[in-house]
Amino acid sequence: MSTIQTLMTAMEFNRGRTLATLDAIAALPNPQAALGWRPGPGRAHMAWQLMHVAITEELFATERIAGREAGYAELVPRFKGGSTPDENIPTVDEIRTVLAGTREHLFETLSSLSESDLTRIPEQLTARGWTIHTALNVLCWHEGHHQGQAHITFNLLKATHA
Repeated sequence: MSTIQTLMTAMEFNRGRTLATLDAIAALPNPQAALGWRPGPGRAHMAWQLMHVAITEELFATERIAGREAGYAELVPRFKGGSTPDENIPTVDEIRTVLAGTREHLFETLSSLSESDLTRIPEQLTARGWTIHTALNVLCWHEGHHQGQAHITFNLLKATHA
């Protein structure tokens, strides 16, 4: 199995955990309220965490690795790194759709790469000094990190309603 295939397999595993969290939220009596719940003032809600995973993946799949314009242009400013979570809470279906779309874009990009591309530093990642291989490892870690934040926020929500 190639390095790219191994990373794609890890990404699929991670996505399964993210979707399991989203499924658990969807099973609540009021998933929309849960998606918008914040653990404290100024803290990110679960919808932001999950959409941030998707939009970050989109930015890496397009602008940062492939050098092309990102899809979901209207969502990028709201959910990219450094953005402030707003009160316009996406639905479970919207989150699921964006996660699927950005994953499709990422895997299209990865399918166009060869093993030798992994050592290349794309122009958009030059300031960070990241090779494509490093960027893909960061993406694997990034989803787990934010899925974990969404999951702990979900557990805190459940604890406040126990």
